[in-house]
Amino acid sequence: MSDQPPPASADATTRASLLRRAFTPVGTGEPGDGPSTPQQRRRAFQILFLSLICLGVGQSGMFAILPPVSRDLGLNEFQTGAIFAISATIWVFSSAYWGARSDRQGRRPMIVLGLGAFSASMFLFATSVEIGLLGWLPIAVVYPLMIASRSIYGVFGSAGFPAAQGYIADRTSASERTSAVATLNAAFGLGTTAGPGVIAALAVMGTLAPLYFVAAVGAVSAFAIWRFLPERTAPVMKIETRSGRLSWRDTRILPFLIFGVLLGTAGSFPIQVIAYFFMDVLKLSPADAIQYSGVGLMVSSMAALFAQMVIVQRMRLSAGQLVQWGIGIGFASYVLFVVGNTFGLMVFALLLSGLGFGLIRPGYAAAVSLAVGKEQQGAAAGMTGGATASGFIFAPLIGNWIYAYNPHYPFYLGGLLMIVMAIYVVLTPRLRMLEAEVEEKSETAETNVPKV
Repeated sequence: MSDQPPPASADATTRASLLRRAFTPVGTGEPGDGPSTPQQRRRAFQILFLSLICLGVGQSGMFAILPPVSRDLGLNEFQTGAIFAISATIWVFSSAYWGARSDRQGRRPMIVLGLGAFSASMFLFATSVEIGLLGWLPIAVVYPLMIASRSIYGVFGSAGFPAAQGYIADRTSASERTSAVATLNAAFGLGTTAGPGVIAALAVMGTLAPLYFVAAVGAVSAFAIWRFLPERTAPVMKIETRSGRLSWRDTRILPFLIFGVLLGTAGSFPIQVIAYFFMDVLKLSPADAIQYSGVGLMVSSMAALFAQMVIVQRMRLSAGQLVQWGIGIGFASYVLFVVGNTFGLMVFALLLSGLGFGLIRPGYAAAVSLAVGKEQQGAAAGMTGGATASGFIFAPLIGNWIYAYNPHYPFYLGGLLMIVMAIYVVLTPRLRMLEAEVEEKSETAETNVPKV
């Protein structure tokens, strides 16, 4: 053996490696350390599942609380919808950026960023509303603060979900992808299911108490992901050329983006206007509207959860079959929305809506994941996430605008969009190939999908 000391560069490399390990959360490992154990991977999926639940709780809280609160502040339906629309517009563009960045820099940092931004946005939004309700600042100041705080979620919160979907895609084979993506969506669905119950329980402490609670849970979830989520799969560190980037014009992805815009818009109408509908058509007070719309949204979320955790997991339908069945059930829900003017009918319509879109979304997301290679999973998830998020641009603006003329008009438009989606699937060869792609792909996975 040589007695010569190691080169200074090697010593520096060793020190840098030790520093990285010192500041790496325990049990997570680093890319290149070797494959993680099945127990670690199972725990990783469970942590990811539990942490994403808070996003669903927060969304259901916003949709149930904001309409009545906005009227107390003196905002009309269009102004309220604009809050969601501006954030969603930002999301459309930022989601693709963060998704592609997760391909290069790793999934975990982007998930932490998304959850942290969600927590900060929720806290600042609730504080802005409270300032307005207390009369400390005029609405001319409070309203821009509401928009700005919600926009934090659009800018940075959009990093979380495409990175989470990329994390799942890194660790599943093609045949497992639909089930795995459904499980990921079920985390959000479980949150929206539990959300109305959380809102109803905490609302007795104050109208905005549920939003502060969700902000706290989001912060805890971000810490849990940073501290405990393992990521041993190395990100794609090579420098991308212009030809290597995934473009929205890519024929592999463009049909899915168009479909995603239709899907996001059609799925957003009931969520956006249901609280107003209960106040204006069922003649409920703002306080009762929060409770009743919470019940309706909880039923819808439970139906979506049933679709993702039972139908998708047990029946093993292909991505194409899920989309087809979901469109049919979603159209039936809009028929009930149009004819319904009682609480019972509206809740049943919400149930069918949750079931239909609960089938479409995992089938759609899995098909997109199968359409591109592993090195572009985050970018694809970000683009399609932005496409579906665009529904929260059009639905609040268009839906609330036509709602002012007739409370049933948004549901007429939603039913029409379901018909357009069905026709588009039939006429678009790329979308008709959904079933074939699942059988032809033969990617290997790091692990089987664990049960959570």
